[in-house]
Amino acid sequence: MEEVVLVNEKDESIGRMEKMEAHEKGLLHRAISVFILNEKGEMLLQKRALHKYHSAGLWTNTCCSHPRPGEDTKMAAERRLFEEMGIKTSLNHKGEFIYKTEFGNGLTEFELDHVFTGIYTENPELNPEEAADFCWKSIPDIKIDIGTFPNSYTSWFKIALEKFFS
Repeated sequence: MEEVVLVNEKDESIGRMEKMEAHEKGLLHRAISVFILNEKGEMLLQKRALHKYHSAGLWTNTCCSHPRPGEDTKMAAERRLFEEMGIKTSLNHKGEFIYKTEFGNGLTEFELDHVFTGIYTENPELNPEEAADFCWKSIPDIKIDIGTFPNSYTSWFKIALEKFFS
């Protein structure tokens, strides 16, 4: 059973809950999002696996997940980046933001999302349980594509891109 850390708006832990139950109840919980760039300034995007419980098949940042109870957010970001994309690199904390998105399947993402960035120059080794595809794209090209195809991208990715990469 995978659990998430429930938090208040100050990111103080107020409990833990099974992941799906937290999404069904729409409770605020801690999350991590990793943005990997290469030496050309291109961002590594992940296309979410087609069987994911929400946002399946949508493009998003390099890696996104939840820290385990008691796990540091940076350690969680490093762990999940390797588990999802086969990447080991140094990460820097850029900040955090809160967002809430309701999905048509009865689930809600209500997250206090810690954003990390890192540099990596090789192609990833995708975990097919997590990612269906990847691409490297410049930030201006991503923003143009989002303007043309907004429903092809996850809600949190669009928010984080504007907040941290404008």
